[in-house]
Amino acid sequence: MTPDVEALLNALTIFVLAILVGFAVISKVPATLHTPLMSGANSIHGIVLVGGMLLAANATDLPSQVLSLIACAFAAMNVVGGYVVTDRMLQMFRKRPTAPKPADAESEAAA
Repeated sequence: MTPDVEALLNALTIFVLAILVGFAVISKVPATLHTPLMSGANSIHGIVLVGGMLLAANATDLPSQVLSLIACAFAAMNVVGGYVVTDRMLQMFRKRPTAPKPADAESEAAA
């Protein structure tokens, strides 16, 4: 085999193994942990955003510039989405302000 074909087969093997391992791990996550774990995973896309910006800085031809722009846009959307989901999840655990009881309001007015 030529070195190019061998490198491609190695990369495809790693990609397929990563898919299988990822599926096996994600399928075992309980539903109650899915949202916090995915929020954290989405925020990790900040690394992808930095990589896209580095590629954009070194892009010389139009297809490379367009692909790096698309990578940056999707990574930024994923990072923001991860933080939005995390914020919404944390709002579920905050205590809501309660209105004063009518008896308390009358006793305060009399005092």
